[in-house]
Amino acid sequence: MSTIPGLLAPGSLTPAEDFVTAPTGLRVLGLDLSLTSTGVCLPDGTSYRIKTRDRDGDRRLVAIRDNIREALAEHRPHLAVIEDLPKHAMSAGLTAQVHGPVKCELIDADVPFGFVVPATLKSFACDNGRADKREMAAAAYLAAGAEFPGDLNARGEGGDMCDAWWLRAAGHDWVGRPLFALPRAQRDRLVKAKWPSAYRQRYVMGVAA
Repeated sequence: MSTIPGLLAPGSLTPAEDFVTAPTGLRVLGLDLSLTSTGVCLPDGTSYRIKTRDRDGDRRLVAIRDNIREALAEHRPHLAVIEDLPKHAMSAGLTAQVHGPVKCELIDADVPFGFVVPATLKSFACDNGRADKREMAAAAYLAAGAEFPGDLNARGEGGDMCDAWWLRAAGHDWVGRPLFALPRAQRDRLVKAKWPSAYRQRYVMGVAA
């Protein structure tokens, strides 16, 4: 697979001075919330989608909530990173409905959470705030050999699992335990995200049980 702007070619990645090759113990959950197809990346790097149907109406919120509740109970993450609502997005109202119950589950489970807007996530992954879904997937492959079968349709739409994967990677990077090396300029884009308080940051970095 060819290189894309902002990402080095396979084999040319060299660890940064503060790069941790094995972030043992830290558990980060990535969540790309959507009423129709929520992307989830578990702390072990496994990704999947929570698909719902229009005909199920508001019960879709229950299905998503229950799935996240089970994931929290099983994997006990130290941090969750959620894709934030983009400004002026036509579908933001529907996605916002999902944020409520998911945030309640995170609060009940005492899991601190941060928010990263799509443009910041794309800049972190690809050094391009307008990168498309295929570029995000290519960046994940170049960075860590990650692939997401069935995540994109023939028109290049979807990408929920890939986005969740990058959100998990952003969380690792923020606490100083990156999963792979990236150019410093891309990593610095994460300062624009909304992260938990300094107290919560120390809690996460301490990797409590």
